[in-house]
Amino acid sequence: QVQLVESGGGLVQAGGSLRLSCAASGRTFSMYAMGWFRQAPGKEREFVAAISRNGGRTYYVDSVKGRSTISRDNAKNTVYLQMNSLKPEDTAVYYCAAKVVTGFSGSYYYTSIGDYDYWGQGTQVTVSS
Repeated sequence: QVQLVESGGGLVQAGGSLRLSCAASGRTFSMYAMGWFRQAPGKEREFVAAISRNGGRTYYVDSVKGRSTISRDNAKNTVYLQMNSLKPEDTAVYYCAAKVVTGFSGSYYYTSIGDYDYWGQGTQVTVSS
Protein backbone atom coordinates (compact mmCIF):
# COMPACT_ATOMS: atom_id res chain seq x y z
CA GLN A 1 0.00 0.00 0.00
CA VAL A 2 1.20 3.53 -0.75
CA GLN A 3 -0.32 6.84 0.18
CA LEU A 4 -0.05 9.75 -2.25
CA VAL A 5 -0.50 13.37 -1.24
CA GLU A 6 -0.51 16.12 -3.84
CA SER A 7 0.33 19.75 -3.16
CA GLY A 8 1.25 22.90 -5.02
CA GLY A 9 -2.03 23.70 -6.71
CA GLY A 10 -3.60 27.12 -6.58
CA LEU A 11 -4.87 30.10 -8.52
CA VAL A 12 -2.57 31.54 -11.15
CA GLN A 13 -2.96 33.93 -14.05
CA ALA A 14 -2.65 32.74 -17.61
CA GLY A 15 1.00 32.55 -18.59
CA GLY A 16 2.08 31.74 -15.06
CA SER A 17 3.71 28.64 -13.61
CA LEU A 18 3.05 26.11 -10.90
CA ARG A 19 4.97 23.15 -9.59
CA LEU A 20 2.87 20.31 -8.31
CA SER A 21 4.35 17.80 -5.90
CA CYS A 22 3.19 14.33 -4.96
CA ALA A 23 4.68 12.80 -1.84
CA ALA A 24 4.48 9.05 -1.44
CA SER A 25 4.64 7.07 1.75
CA GLY A 26 4.52 3.39 2.41
CA ARG A 27 6.40 0.97 0.26
CA THR A 28 9.59 1.73 -1.66
CA PHE A 29 8.92 4.63 -3.98
CA SER A 30 11.36 3.38 -6.59
CA MET A 31 9.05 0.40 -7.19
CA TYR A 32 6.48 2.69 -8.80
CA ALA A 33 6.02 4.22 -12.20
CA MET A 34 4.22 7.51 -11.66
CA GLY A 35 1.72 9.57 -13.55
CA TRP A 36 -0.22 12.81 -13.42
CA PHE A 37 -3.83 13.04 -14.53
CA ARG A 38 -6.37 15.84 -14.42
CA GLN A 39 -10.12 16.24 -14.37
CA ALA A 40 -11.90 19.41 -15.34
CA PRO A 41 -15.50 20.09 -14.28
CA GLY A 42 -17.92 18.04 -16.34
CA LYS A 43 -15.15 16.14 -18.08
CA GLU A 44 -13.55 12.76 -17.71
CA ARG A 45 -10.21 12.31 -16.04
CA GLU A 46 -7.40 12.51 -18.56
CA PHE A 47 -3.74 11.63 -18.74
CA VAL A 48 -1.23 14.47 -18.45
CA ALA A 49 2.26 13.06 -17.94
CA ALA A 50 4.07 9.90 -16.91
CA ILE A 51 7.53 8.92 -15.76
CA SER A 52 9.14 5.52 -15.57
CA ARG A 53 10.22 3.89 -12.36
CA ASN A 54 13.85 4.77 -12.96
CA GLY A 55 13.02 8.28 -14.16
CA GLY A 56 14.68 7.66 -17.49
CA ARG A 57 11.61 7.98 -19.67
CA THR A 58 8.79 10.49 -19.70
CA TYR A 59 5.71 11.05 -21.80
CA TYR A 60 3.21 13.90 -22.11
CA VAL A 61 -0.19 14.53 -23.57
CA ASP A 62 0.13 16.79 -26.59
CA SER A 63 -1.72 19.67 -24.92
CA VAL A 64 1.00 20.12 -22.27
CA LYS A 65 4.03 18.99 -24.24
CA GLY A 66 6.70 21.68 -24.27
CA ARG A 67 5.07 23.48 -21.32
CA SER A 68 5.35 20.86 -18.61
CA THR A 69 8.04 18.67 -17.10
CA ILE A 70 7.52 15.60 -14.96
CA SER A 71 10.37 14.54 -12.72
CA ARG A 72 10.98 12.43 -9.66
CA ASP A 73 13.31 12.34 -6.70
CA ASN A 74 13.39 8.80 -5.40
CA ALA A 75 15.41 9.86 -2.37
CA LYS A 76 12.55 12.17 -1.36
CA ASN A 77 9.75 9.82 -2.44
CA THR A 78 8.32 12.63 -4.52
CA VAL A 79 7.21 13.20 -8.09
CA TYR A 80 6.81 16.68 -9.54
CA LEU A 81 4.94 18.31 -12.37
CA GLN A 82 6.33 21.69 -13.39
CA MET A 83 3.78 23.54 -15.49
CA ASN A 84 4.66 26.72 -17.38
CA SER A 85 2.76 29.03 -19.70
CA LEU A 86 -0.46 27.94 -18.06
CA LYS A 87 -3.71 28.41 -19.93
CA PRO A 88 -7.31 28.61 -18.67
CA GLU A 89 -7.94 25.21 -20.22
CA ASP A 90 -5.40 23.74 -17.80
CA THR A 91 -7.87 24.39 -15.00
CA ALA A 92 -8.66 21.07 -13.33
CA VAL A 93 -8.07 18.92 -10.30
CA TYR A 94 -4.69 17.26 -10.77
CA TYR A 95 -4.11 13.76 -9.46
CA CYS A 96 -0.96 11.76 -9.13
CA ALA A 97 -1.01 8.01 -9.49
CA ALA A 98 1.36 5.14 -8.83
CA LYS A 99 1.77 1.81 -10.54
CA VAL A 100 3.70 -1.07 -9.04
CA VAL A 101 6.38 -2.16 -11.47
CA THR A 102 8.38 -5.29 -10.90
CA GLY A 103 11.07 -7.16 -12.74
CA PHE A 104 12.99 -5.45 -15.50
CA SER A 105 10.30 -2.93 -16.48
CA GLY A 106 12.07 0.04 -14.96
CA SER A 107 12.02 2.03 -18.16
CA TYR A 108 8.33 1.72 -18.94
CA TYR A 109 5.81 4.50 -18.49
CA TYR A 110 2.02 4.16 -18.40
CA THR A 111 -0.68 6.43 -19.77
CA SER A 112 -4.02 4.76 -19.00
CA ILE A 113 -6.10 5.31 -15.89
CA GLY A 114 -6.56 1.57 -15.57
CA ASP A 115 -2.82 0.98 -15.44
CA TYR A 116 -2.45 2.61 -12.05
CA ASP A 117 -2.86 1.01 -8.66
CA TYR A 118 -2.95 3.99 -6.30
CA TRP A 119 -4.28 7.51 -6.48
CA GLY A 120 -3.96 10.71 -4.50
CA GLN A 121 -6.84 12.96 -3.51
CA GLY A 122 -5.97 15.68 -5.99
CA THR A 123 -4.97 19.32 -5.93
CA GLN A 124 -6.93 22.10 -7.61
CA VAL A 125 -5.28 24.20 -10.31
CA THR A 126 -7.19 27.24 -11.49
CA VAL A 127 -5.86 29.43 -14.29
CA SER A 128 -7.54 32.78 -14.75
CA SER A 129 -7.61 34.59 -18.08
